[in-house]
Amino acid sequence: MLMQIVQAVCRMRRVMVTRASDAGTNQSVERAVSVLRALDAGRAELRVSDVAELTGLGSSTTSRLLSTLERLDMVERDPVSNLYRLSLGILPLAATAANRHPVHRAARMVLQDLATRTGLGANVAVRRGTELMFLCNFEGTRAPKSYTQAGHTAPLHATSIGKCLLAGLSPKERRKLLPEPLAAHTDFTTTSHDLLDAEIDTVRRTGYAIEAEERALGRASLAAPVRDASGDVVAAISLWGPASLLGHHADGEGQRPELVREVIEAADAISQALGAL
Repeated sequence: MLMQIVQAVCRMRRVMVTRASDAGTNQSVERAVSVLRALDAGRAELRVSDVAELTGLGSSTTSRLLSTLERLDMVERDPVSNLYRLSLGILPLAATAANRHPVHRAARMVLQDLATRTGLGANVAVRRGTELMFLCNFEGTRAPKSYTQAGHTAPLHATSIGKCLLAGLSPKERRKLLPEPLAAHTDFTTTSHDLLDAEIDTVRRTGYAIEAEERALGRASLAAPVRDASGDVVAAISLWGPASLLGHHADGEGQRPELVREVIEAADAISQALGAL
């Protein structure tokens, strides 16, 4: 009996050690990822102290993590300034993740052609939690300079592409996802769910969304939802450019119906590639 008790205690200790080890490993991974995200959050290059402040980690822990990530070619240090930045070693991983995503594969050529035909910017994005994430972006000759890149995020309620993504949720689900008041990015941003509900009802009725200077002054966009074989909204695409061309009071009002047709047809083509009927 005594031997059985001893064996049981030993097994419990092994389990506790294993769990503690797993917890420590998970924490290390979480800390390393937080360092990588800090280097992606603002300035291109940061000091160790900057990364520590952004992550909430101690300076010595941050320094060790950066050294490890440097050896793994995930970050690199400028030999002159000693500032850290993300390394090109991350690029193959990011490119593989994007290229293997079914929406990215289906949308890339369609969007490139759309940007060439219209001269505007063309984006595709998916919802990631409370934000949208861009999978790829193409710039036309009439589009303002864009700093949007694959992997960048944007608010759902303040963009036409985000409103299309929200159209796949019920009003109750939207309120649970996005607490009110909704963040104002300009004086034109929709900040109440009641107004957002009305806009999304229009998206469902017409098949497209309009955003005019809600996220950035001087810019506007048109978007249409992308559906998969089940009929669910899994992504959305947008055309964006000057508010004078795409906004509610656009000078080029005569061109907008044609641009709406272009973005809806492009979204339909991507949806069909994903198996939608």
